[in-house]
Formats: sequence, C-alpha cells, structure tokens
Amino acid sequence: MRIMAIDFGDARTGLAVSDPTGTLTGEAWTITERDMGRVAQAVVEAATVRGVLRLVLGYPKNMDGSLGPRAEKSEALKEKLGALTDLPVILWDERRTTVDADNILKQAGRRGKKKKQVLDAVAASLILEGYLWSL
Repeated sequence: MRIMAIDFGDARTGLAVSDPTGTLTGEAWTITERDMGRVAQAVVEAATVRGVLRLVLGYPKNMDGSLGPRAEKSEALKEKLGALTDLPVILWDERRTTVDADNILKQAGRRGKKKKQVLDAVAASLILEGYLWSL
C-alpha cells in the first residue's frame, strides 16, 4: 500500500510517497502554499493521483514531549484532511526531522536557496522513513 508523509510548514509543505509495497520512500516534492485549506486540497489531490491509502502527518512535538503551536497547526490540518478524504491520517512524532534534513543537505553540498527548496521534501522523506520502519 502506498503511504504519503506530510511535513506541514507555514510557507512550504513537504510530501513524500512510498513505493507500492509501502516498504521504501520514493517520490518527494514540495508544495509552496500558505493557506491551510489549499494545502489540504493539494495533499488529497496528490494522494488520489498516486493511489495513496494512508497519510502520515508530521506532528512536531517539543524536545520534552510537550505540544506547542506547531503541533496545534498539524492537528488543524489533520481535521481539514479528514473533512476532504476518508483516508486515515496518522499524527507522527517528527522531532528533529528538519534538523536532520538540513544536515543531510549540508553534507551533500546544498546551500542557500537550493537547500531551502528541497528541505521540506527531505524532511517528509525522513518522516515517511521513520513511519515505515515502525511497521
């Protein structure tokens, strides 16, 4: 089964989709959109086109495990997605994924604007990878 991970951000949202067996991370890209409703619509459209059967939404907890404003935004996006699709939406602890994605891109020589364009897609891939490993 194809699974899609979502790294929701204020300006950009990273998306990553597994292979058809739900074993490996495959395609990853970024949506540039600020409006949460339009982000939700774009996610559902992308999931439909790709035959996705489950959504995994990054849930940014603080390092101490508490929830802050970013987690509340993820909860709100989960509600919007739930109103648009019957696909299950799983909140997934995404602590450190953006930091790890940033380090991966630095090691690959990506800097500045080029790094910024793909950072959220790499973070979504890390969310997906973590979720797939848990299965």
